[in-house]
Amino acid sequence: MDIRETIRTYAALPLTHQILLSILKDYKRPNDKISTLIEQGFLIPIKKGLYIIGPTFNSRKPNPFTIANHISGPSYVSIDSALSHHGLIPERVYETSSVTIKISRLFTTPVGVFSYTRLPLPYYSFGIQRLAYTDKEHILIASPEKALFDKIVTTKSLILRSKISTINYLLEDLRMDEYDLKKMDTKTMQEWLPHAPKQESLFHVIKTLNSLQSLRLANPEN
Repeated sequence: MDIRETIRTYAALPLTHQILLSILKDYKRPNDKISTLIEQGFLIPIKKGLYIIGPTFNSRKPNPFTIANHISGPSYVSIDSALSHHGLIPERVYETSSVTIKISRLFTTPVGVFSYTRLPLPYYSFGIQRLAYTDKEHILIASPEKALFDKIVTTKSLILRSKISTINYLLEDLRMDEYDLKKMDTKTMQEWLPHAPKQESLFHVIKTLNSLQSLRLANPEN
């Protein structure tokens, strides 16, 4: 099989430098061949040692969440990107945001900007979902509840001290829908609370969500 066709079979996922070396094992100077493939538009370098297929292939590229999982790991997509994915905020998100247990970093690449914010263990490990985009693409992403927690935890200078300030933040600042908030699993969120940063703010979030859910039970048509 032609080298370029072999590379095409990896279209759904980023390619590591090691994978490319295995594909080019018969070349005496495989790194020179990689450079040629980049120049010809068959490969796009994302960061050192990581590539995706280029425009010459005219094939579907990995989605940004798949790329985000591969740029820096361990990590999972969260904050605004996850909130938008779950339909919880109306704004279109132009930066793919993730959290990690490593240092916070920002990667500006030819296919977009990818940010990583450090969060501590064991809090980091809660509320991670594994979603299948395709048979070959699986992404790690925050659940709706964890994405909201992460948004609050990572927003500098944000402190929620009351139900009023929490309601204003959720409905006015984030423009979240009250119906979606009423569906959140506050029992699970409560289990995360002892291990989380900004516990006071997150406590008010849980308390506010419980209050909204109580109103829903009292008025099931709303």
